[in-house]
Amino acid sequence: MKIYNSYGDTVNAIKSKETTCYKIVQRYLKNISEKNPEINAFVEVFSEEALHKAREIDQKILDGNEGKLAGMVIGIKDNICIKNHRVTASSKILKGFKSLYNATVVERLIKEDAIIIGTLNCDEFAMGSASENSVYGAVRNPLDTSKVPGGSSGGSSSAVAAKMCLVALGSDTGGSIRQPAAFCGVVGLKPTYSRVSRNGLIAYASSFDQIGPLANNIEDTALVLEVIAGKDKNDSTSSSRKVDNYTFFKTKEKRKIAVLSDCLERDGLDNEIKKSIEQTIEKLKQEGHELDYVSFPYLDFLVPTYYVLTTAEASSNLARFDGVHYGYRTEHPKNLEETYINTRTEAFGEEVKRRIMLGTFVLSAGYKDAYYKKSQQVRRVVQDKTNEILKEFDFILSPTTPHTAFNIGQKQTDPTVMYLEDIFTVHANITGNPAISLPLYKHSNGMPFGLQLLSEKFSEGKLLSFSSELMKAHTVDGR
Repeated sequence: MKIYNSYGDTVNAIKSKETTCYKIVQRYLKNISEKNPEINAFVEVFSEEALHKAREIDQKILDGNEGKLAGMVIGIKDNICIKNHRVTASSKILKGFKSLYNATVVERLIKEDAIIIGTLNCDEFAMGSASENSVYGAVRNPLDTSKVPGGSSGGSSSAVAAKMCLVALGSDTGGSIRQPAAFCGVVGLKPTYSRVSRNGLIAYASSFDQIGPLANNIEDTALVLEVIAGKDKNDSTSSSRKVDNYTFFKTKEKRKIAVLSDCLERDGLDNEIKKSIEQTIEKLKQEGHELDYVSFPYLDFLVPTYYVLTTAEASSNLARFDGVHYGYRTEHPKNLEETYINTRTEAFGEEVKRRIMLGTFVLSAGYKDAYYKKSQQVRRVVQDKTNEILKEFDFILSPTTPHTAFNIGQKQTDPTVMYLEDIFTVHANITGNPAISLPLYKHSNGMPFGLQLLSEKFSEGKLLSFSSELMKAHTVDGR
């Protein structure tokens, strides 16, 4: 049985009676059983449920009333709720907890006959850049299992790269879709903040979090976004703006692109990545696009601003995990205070504790103005500068990451080194703009890396159209 590289190929194979949804799910389940023990991407596999759903969709196809995602096999990050299934955010503190409802994105996928095959490992509460901070153990990069897949959506990127599902949903708070997409050689999209409902997403930092797809190509990315985007009455922050036809690509349009010179001149940027990006810039110029180097003097302030604000929000959001309402509870506490303290001490991982403490500190009476308020002011300055650039240019171009995937355990001892993994990706989360990582390159060390494009808010259609053009013109290994 064959695994298809795109949803278009899958649909064609089903229409020509070369295969069925049931056979496709069987093939994915076989792949998961063979590869997941080493890669550790899936934390729960819905074998019987997925096969039952596949049979139903095969009948729908025969009757001619199937949804637009019929036959698409999707994995869901373990911080997105699926009814009657465990959702733990890869944390001990939610051990044994089952969701009572579907996240809005899950409802929309099911309505269009997507087949959800399981939940995917991630950094605990989406806090990390390597998918090593998980109660289920580290996720491994399928292209080299000695290396990390990136994080926090490392299970999502690994599952797609290893062909254990066709598409996966992840969440992006500071690059958690785009960085693992770059490390695993897949497409990763962070939509505009509010474009996709966060109802049913376990919150890390509510003004930064955004759900988005990881896929092998732009067409599948666009199709899934079209399904999951849009206003949701259960999320008051979701935008009521009309959802565009993202799968209609307007190509061959000449674009103005700003290249962030500060990113390319950044100390620590791999020289081979820099050269590859510069070659792409020259190629785009030759194709008639206008590219200019633009200064972005706030690059060094992005990561500190991001971590002050997100940890502040996390310290508030994670207060609900106390051993009383749901999930893990410490054994034999003497009183309520001991229940809170012992439960959180025993069940939260080191990185989560670190961020809660940092967030509590920056919100404390003596430091709120010096840290939290100042970071909000910096956030506004960054937003204004970004808007100023995007008034003149269609896109902002940069590397997705400063290097390729690193070895498992290599950066665990120094949190600040790990935090700098987000240097190029946090920009889009601070401002709320959409951004995408495109797997255009392969390093001489054999690992992939990505090009990042950022555009105006709610301009995903334009972003996906240009990305489609780029993917066709700038390929790696014939992809």
